[in-house]
Amino acid sequence: MELLDALKRPEGKTLEFKRDLSSPEGIMKTIVAFANTAGGTIFLGIDDATRNVRGVHDPLRDEERLANLVSDSILPRLVPDIELLPWRRTNVLRVEVYPSPGRPHHLSRVGPRDGVYVRVGSTNRRADRQLVEELGRTTRGEAFDEQPMPELGAEAIDFRAASDCFATMRKLRRSDLETLRILVPHQGRKVPSVGGLLLFGTDRARHFPDAWIQAGRFDGTDKARILDHAEIRSLPLPAIEAAIAFVGKHGIHGAAIGAVRRSESWSLPPAAVREAVVNAVAHSDYSQRGAPIRISLFDDRLEVESPGLLPFGLTVDDLRRGVSKLRNRVIGRVLHELGLMEQWGSGIQRMTAACRESGLEPPELEEIATRFRVTIHTTRNRPIAVGPVDQTILDSLSTGAGLSTQKIAAAIGRTPRATRNRLARLVESGLLLEIGSSPQDPRKLYYLAAPLANRE
Repeated sequence: MELLDALKRPEGKTLEFKRDLSSPEGIMKTIVAFANTAGGTIFLGIDDATRNVRGVHDPLRDEERLANLVSDSILPRLVPDIELLPWRRTNVLRVEVYPSPGRPHHLSRVGPRDGVYVRVGSTNRRADRQLVEELGRTTRGEAFDEQPMPELGAEAIDFRAASDCFATMRKLRRSDLETLRILVPHQGRKVPSVGGLLLFGTDRARHFPDAWIQAGRFDGTDKARILDHAEIRSLPLPAIEAAIAFVGKHGIHGAAIGAVRRSESWSLPPAAVREAVVNAVAHSDYSQRGAPIRISLFDDRLEVESPGLLPFGLTVDDLRRGVSKLRNRVIGRVLHELGLMEQWGSGIQRMTAACRESGLEPPELEEIATRFRVTIHTTRNRPIAVGPVDQTILDSLSTGAGLSTQKIAAAIGRTPRATRNRLARLVESGLLLEIGSSPQDPRKLYYLAAPLANRE
């Protein structure tokens, strides 16, 4: 990642700025978290609060010290790329960390139990036992829902329920349970897999008490007052339909009376709702305990929240580009067979397309604590109003090149002082970014903010 491109972006899952090496443990935690999660880049010599480029005072010494800290502080060993980048009369250190095949990494001083970190948004989070085990499974190429449940027998799978789910597609044979890995071999006999029990288990609630869907319709835009709620504890496939029906019941905002029949319209695109619910069931981390899938419907949005971070190695940007990793292979295979989901990562893109076709913003995707949330907003965002002079400023920056205050002043025919006031307002409104060594830097440049530059 180039320095100028990084300065235009906020800190996040794969980017962090550090002023110096005065607090090396924080940097080591970030390197561990990047290696365990989706990789990332640290720029050393940049104020993380103001994003002013201060540089490092002794670049060669800091480069050597940082390399030694990584070698001495992290196990298994990591070798990130460390590079000096020139910036005017100083230098910045760039540390490039790649997703590691040796996960989980930990701080050697703390140990493998308490020293494992993962990246959640722009923060480093200590991994609990379940996350550490998930990291290990990722390294070994295993899926939690493919694991056998040796304490149970084949009779723990409700074959009739499975047959009913497949009835509209094809006749299900008992041998298909093995093909779909609902039953797996274990020490010479057939036992349910975790995914098989979750999908069709006769006593699934005893083994996975949090594998259900909690749905609520709230009054207004917060959870202060609930209007309706449902606890959907059926098998996952009928539960998907029940959850979508709950949203549909509360998502109708109008009706049109035609010559023959009355048709109702949703404030939420049905295709986007279906994708959000199906993805939550398919990609939940069922090894976690403590909370079900949650569907929250407000006046202005729908939130679908499921247990588990993104599969390690993935970012939200990857999802938007159609890159996907299937966390639950058994559940995903069955949903794919039933035509409820695709396995090659097109769900988020279809959800986004459905929102745009309805005149809505693309869905918001975010990791919160150890959960993943999809938010579909039902209100149309109004563009920020700008006058003709401000629009000239934006147009002059549309090529992507940064311009100084003096050049922008010349473009709009105003004095530098008046131009600075306009630029400050545009920066405050989020339309522009300013990049320099300090707020008073006479050589600082202005750029279009990324959301504006990327808008359609």
